[in-house]
Amino acid sequence: MDGASKEPLHKDYYKVLEVDYDASDDTIKLSYRRLALMWHPDKHKGDNDVTAKFQEINEAYKVLSDPAKRLEYDLSGCPEINQYTLREYLTRFKGMILTCNGLGIDHPTK
Repeated sequence: MDGASKEPLHKDYYKVLEVDYDASDDTIKLSYRRLALMWHPDKHKGDNDVTAKFQEINEAYKVLSDPAKRLEYDLSGCPEINQYTLREYLTRFKGMILTCNGLGIDHPTK
């Protein structure tokens, strides 16, 4: 190996959209719009890197804006420990951690 850093196999769509892992739908939408305007290819004519970034932003929004796709992504995302700080890991997977421990299940009171 030449020591070059490898790009992760799975993209972290939350980082792409610059939102927290527990971001609301409105926060995701606002961040998407801000980034889409900033990275729109028409503003940076002829720059292929900008086009790739814009496509990455669109891909992330398509997944995170759809509740079913977001849940599937959250459950099957790539939880590589060395890819996240401890705080990011716990924030991202707290729903699964709480549910696995039985704390995330809402029980109706009688």
